[in-house]
Amino acid sequence: MNVGFIGLGLMGRPMALHLEKAGHALHLWARRPESLAPFMDKAAAINARTHATPAEVAANADVVIVMVADAPDVEKVCLGVDGLASGAMPGLIVVDMSTINPNAARTIGLRLAEKGIAFVDAPVSGGETGAINAALTIMVGGAPEAFEKVKPLLEKMGKSVTLIGDSGAGQVAKACNQILTGVGVLAVAEAFNFAAKSGVDPAKVREALLGGFAYSKILENHGQRMLDRNFKPGFKAWMHQKDLRIVMEEAHRMGLMLPSAAATAQVFNAIVGSGMGENDSISALMLLEKMSNPSG
Repeated sequence: MNVGFIGLGLMGRPMALHLEKAGHALHLWARRPESLAPFMDKAAAINARTHATPAEVAANADVVIVMVADAPDVEKVCLGVDGLASGAMPGLIVVDMSTINPNAARTIGLRLAEKGIAFVDAPVSGGETGAINAALTIMVGGAPEAFEKVKPLLEKMGKSVTLIGDSGAGQVAKACNQILTGVGVLAVAEAFNFAAKSGVDPAKVREALLGGFAYSKILENHGQRMLDRNFKPGFKAWMHQKDLRIVMEEAHRMGLMLPSAAATAQVFNAIVGSGMGENDSISALMLLEKMSNPSG
């Protein structure tokens, strides 16, 4: 299959390479030339072509995967000048694996449908590690027939691929994921900071809690990274801030009370405001440490 891929950053790059390794021809475009450099360096060894515009990618692809930062970026890539819609071949399917507002996904999907282009929203969870290991959790919204066509591609990038419902449903599931992971990261950071300020080894606390009802993947994986002081981004704090902004925008629109998500969103605002936005989201621990009385 000819597969277009737009968004070759921290996660997009390994995701695209998994597709090429599976035998698909890649058609690539990136806003920043440095994002294309790894593919150009391997041009003799891999089946990949770079293009000057998203429209050129669409003209050469059966499916185009988009993995960019936010809804305005998705809209520009899909519907802007020289966007995918202006070069699309009949039957094109666009799979947006970015994390964006569910309403934005529905709107973009409707606008593409007017041009005869199918749209699938398929946000992911798993961070850079999941992308590298083809172990992402992929949450999908869209028409079942479009999903069945792209499912083999998604299965090359993820270990769990679930059709949630109609267009936008994948983004709703991802918003739920970001509530749980954001609150979870903050809870582990609070527990570790509490233990340390109480004069107790957080590593021993973690060891004990892993054996009880407090166990979670976040305590196991992110908790260990907190203990190791490994704040290298697998998922940048500013991206989690953006995702929680989406959650709160939707909550405001629907008149929903989300107290834990709201408090966590404020913490991530503070993380980014403190200059740690490029760090991993587990920088919540550093923020709490800074805010705590050092002699307490």
